[in-house]
Amino acid sequence: MPKESPTPKVVTKKHMARLERERRQSNIIRGIAIGGILIVVLLLGYGYLKLNFLQLREPVAEVNGVTITTGEWQERVQLQRVNLLNLYQTYQFYQQSFGMDTSQQLQQIQLTLQSPEILGQDVLDQMVGEILIRQEAEKRGISVSADEVEAAVQESYGFFPNGTPTPTITPTEFSLPTLSAEQLTIYPATATPTEVLTSTPPPTNTPDKAVTPTATSTTAPPTPTFVPQDPTATVTPYTLDGFKTQYRESVDNFKASGVSEATLRSAYESRLLREKLLEELTKDTPRTEEQVWARHILVADGGKAATVMALLKHGSDFAKLAQEFSTDTGSGAKGGDLGWFGRGAMVPEFEAAAFSQAIGEIGEPVKSQFGYHIIQVLGHEELPVNASQYDEKRQTSFTEWLTKTREESTVTIFEVWKERVPTAPPSTGQLPQ
Repeated sequence: MPKESPTPKVVTKKHMARLERERRQSNIIRGIAIGGILIVVLLLGYGYLKLNFLQLREPVAEVNGVTITTGEWQERVQLQRVNLLNLYQTYQFYQQSFGMDTSQQLQQIQLTLQSPEILGQDVLDQMVGEILIRQEAEKRGISVSADEVEAAVQESYGFFPNGTPTPTITPTEFSLPTLSAEQLTIYPATATPTEVLTSTPPPTNTPDKAVTPTATSTTAPPTPTFVPQDPTATVTPYTLDGFKTQYRESVDNFKASGVSEATLRSAYESRLLREKLLEELTKDTPRTEEQVWARHILVADGGKAATVMALLKHGSDFAKLAQEFSTDTGSGAKGGDLGWFGRGAMVPEFEAAAFSQAIGEIGEPVKSQFGYHIIQVLGHEELPVNASQYDEKRQTSFTEWLTKTREESTVTIFEVWKERVPTAPPSTGQLPQ
C-alpha cells in the first residue's frame, strides 16, 4: 500500500508575525550584547589611553603660558627619587666610614621619600623655577648648546676628552684692618683679632647657637649640586669607550625607573642655564661688605646680666668676665671674642646691637632666644669677603631674584597633581637598610 505523503503545514499570518517578532527580539538582544561588549572595550581602551597618553599630556602647572605636563613632571619626580636614594647612600657612607653625624640629612631624605606630596611639590617648584630661568635667559640671549650639555654629561662621569683639568685656586685678596690706638687700648691682648674675615667662629664643644649657628663637632658635608646620577655605582671611565659603556648602562637603569634620556639631558641643560644666568645677574655683587668685630658675654638671665654689667662699670676686665660667666664657652675661652662677621651671621637682636654700637662701647644687655648678650664692638669696617662668603652672597641674591620673579609671574598650579605623584618602581622604591 503506497505511503501517504505528510499533510503540508499551513503557515498562517499569525505564525509568520510571531516568527518575525522572535527574530527581531533575537537581533535586539544580540545587538545589546555586542553593544555592551563594545562599550566595555571602549571604556577599557579609553582608560588605557587616558592613563598612558591623554593624562600624561594634561597640565599640572602653567608658568607664564608655558605648560608643565603630567608626564614631564612624573619623570622628574622619578629622577629626583633616584638621586635622593643615591644621596642617602652617600650620607650613610660618610657616617659609617668617617664617623660623621649625618643623621639629620638622612632623616630629611627619608621624610621626603616617604611623603609623596612633599616629593611632588619639591619637584614642581623646581620645574616652575627652571621655566622662569629659561624665560629670563632667553630675554638676555643666554643659551646652552648641545655640545655644552654633552661636555657636562662627560664631566659628571669623570671623562675629559682633552685631559683631566688641573684645579686652580684663586686666592681671595684682602688686607687686615689696621688697629687704631683706641682699639689697642680696648683689646691689648693681640695686635689683630683672633678671627679675621669670617662669619662663623670655629666649632667648639659647646657652641652658642646664636653666634655659631653651624658649628658642630662632626659637620656633615654639604648637599651636592644636583646632577643625574647612575642608580648603581660603577667604575669611573677614563676612555671614550669606557664612558660610552657606563653612560649607556646608566641610561638603561634610569629608563627602568621611568626616566628617559631626554629628561636626563634636560636636567643638565637646566642646570647650565641656571649657572649662566646666575653669573649674569650677580656679576656686580660687591666683593666687600660691612663687618663688625665684637666680643660678648652670654648669660642666662637678666639678673646675671646686671651683675656682669656692674662689674664692668667698676673696671673689671671684659675678657676675664667672659671666661668666668659666659655660657658660650667657645668664645668665652677667648675672652668673648667673636672675630669679624657680616650681616646675617648672628641672630637679629644681636646683629642690630652690634652694628649700631660705637667702637669701644659696651651696650646694655640684649635679649635673644639664647639669653642675654653683653656686647662690646672692637671694630667696624668695610672689608673684603672670602671666596665662600662671596659665593653665598651671589646665591642669596639669585634666590631673592627667583622668588620675586615668581611672585610677579602668572603661575597656576593644578591641584590634580596630588593624585598623580608616581609610585616608586621596585628598583627605587625602598630605602637602603
